[in-house]
Amino acid sequence: MARIEPLHPKVWPTEMRAALAALTPPAPRHPRPVSEGRPKALNTLGTYAHHPTLAQAFFTFNGHLLMATTLTLRQRELVILRVAARRHCSYEWAQHVIVGRDIGLLDEEIGRIAFGPDAPYWEPIEAALLRAVDELIDEAEISAGTWAVLADHLDTQQLLDLIFTVGAYQTLAGMMKSFDLELDDDLQRENP
Repeated sequence: MARIEPLHPKVWPTEMRAALAALTPPAPRHPRPVSEGRPKALNTLGTYAHHPTLAQAFFTFNGHLLMATTLTLRQRELVILRVAARRHCSYEWAQHVIVGRDIGLLDEEIGRIAFGPDAPYWEPIEAALLRAVDELIDEAEISAGTWAVLADHLDTQQLLDLIFTVGAYQTLAGMMKSFDLELDDDLQRENP
């Protein structure tokens, strides 16, 4: 049972419409994640509905990370799933397993994300992305060795998007776990 019950969409404040609209960045580089036939994340959205002003601010940021990031979709999902694995956030993990599959991650790759950067078969840049997540979580900075690999493959905007993606999804995991957010029924069905 969630510590604070998510609001049902029928009772969301009118300000939630503007908050949800903020998810679409002014200049998206990537398409909106697939929504047709996918879980709606109503428990997450219903929790945000308690604070629509905060929701709008975070959704503006999160919309950038999802659709305007300079990272590739694959890189973005590797990073988000690694944060979810490190933070033991089942809600975030379940949501992004679906998103990861939609953008082409294989189940075997998704499984290796939980094992981290030292799992076999990662390309050097992908291992460095996963290692950067671990270092940012553990030490709040990317080590010189990991930075050198990342800087050989990523430009400054991509490095910034990487750091801010880790931070945003750590924050989101903290909210989900602190509120003891339950998986929505449709999310459970997609992740048996």
